Amino acid sequence: MSDGISNNKTKGVSRRAVLAGGTALTASLFMPNGLRAADFPTAEVNTTGLAVTDDAVTIGILHSITGTMAISETGSVQAEKLAIEQINAQGGILGRKIEYIQEDGASDWPTFAEKARKLLVNDKVASVMGCWTSASRKAVLPVFEQHNGFLYYPTFYEGLEESPNVIYTGQEATQQIIAGLDWVNQTKGAKTFYLLGSDYIWPRTSNKIARKHIENFMDGCKVVGEEYYPLGHTQFNSVINKIRLRKPDVIYAIVVGGSNVAFYKQLKAAGIDMTKEKPLLLTISVTEDEIRGIGGENIDGAYACMKYFQSLENENNLAFVKAFKEMWGDDMVIGDVTQAAYLGPWLWKAAVEKAGSFDVDKVREASPGIELTTAPEGYVKVHENHHLWSKTRVGRAQADGQYEVVFETADLVEPDPFPEGYQ
Repeated sequence: MSDGISNNKTKGVSRRAVLAGGTALTASLFMPNGLRAADFPTAEVNTTGLAVTDDAVTIGILHSITGTMAISETGSVQAEKLAIEQINAQGGILGRKIEYIQEDGASDWPTFAEKARKLLVNDKVASVMGCWTSASRKAVLPVFEQHNGFLYYPTFYEGLEESPNVIYTGQEATQQIIAGLDWVNQTKGAKTFYLLGSDYIWPRTSNKIARKHIENFMDGCKVVGEEYYPLGHTQFNSVINKIRLRKPDVIYAIVVGGSNVAFYKQLKAAGIDMTKEKPLLLTISVTEDEIRGIGGENIDGAYACMKYFQSLENENNLAFVKAFKEMWGDDMVIGDVTQAAYLGPWLWKAAVEKAGSFDVDKVREASPGIELTTAPEGYVKVHENHHLWSKTRVGRAQADGQYEVVFETADLVEPDPFPEGYQ
């Protein structure tokens, strides 16, 4: 499986590494050992003391593999390890195999910061693939900026952030929240919304953006309720009763982690049949990974706005799903964040080879403009603001745990983490 990455230039790449015809695609993308470490002396490609030797480069993997967020983050770890294995099978990066040190953020934000510092200061990793919640990202961000680390962050999030030390491979608010609300209003005629979320920065900020869009940019629409619950919360009967009383057109749900299992089971037990769409449920937090725990029969009929669903029928995705299941088991599923996590190592590889160096400053400079033509979601490109151009899609949950794609934008949506009027 070639990675299909193209660069705007071939800075630092020897002439033997460039394909005939000047396509600016390095030969290592198509054949093992296309780039030799001898062509890139360690003293030249690692001038800042990172964990780079003549034959290996070490990166960090930092996700929750324990605690309430493990249900969501395990897939990210699996996808990143798959990408690393595939890159190594092609000869690695600048002739060096990727090794990794994995740390567990344990669904605890101070732990994420502690582990990030350990990876950057003690292990001197060249980059980190990590985090899921915005709370964990906010916790590690000062560490990455202080120690000039480079983080590939895979989760759809609220936006309102742009760091020189982060590449955001998931969607920001304009690509997911605003696009999804417009879809449900224009397609389903929805006018009233009940906002529901877990109690931390991403759901609260996302619902703040959603409320502003509903009230200021959607004619005749209004929010009829808004509630938040702690991570790990399992008792939702009270809010379900409020929803039944207020009869919104849409339940806009941003519940995360293990709480999703209780929420959707209790919705069904309360007699809310999502297949009838009265009310319609629209989520931006439930991927196929979470449905494994929820049970497809408990969320059948709900809608999700993401950029990726496992059911996408394109050559890139079919190859990705096949490889993922071969590595992790036929019963595994792949959600939006898992796919976005898979992009991280490939985009880092492309930026390193474009820069001809593992130095963070040079990799950062090389990152804007990187294109990945074989992304499972289709095609992505790194924007100057470190987010990705991506399509927006809406899927309808099926009883088998998969989503049926019912809408996608014709073109890539430009990322805009600071949309005017929403801050």
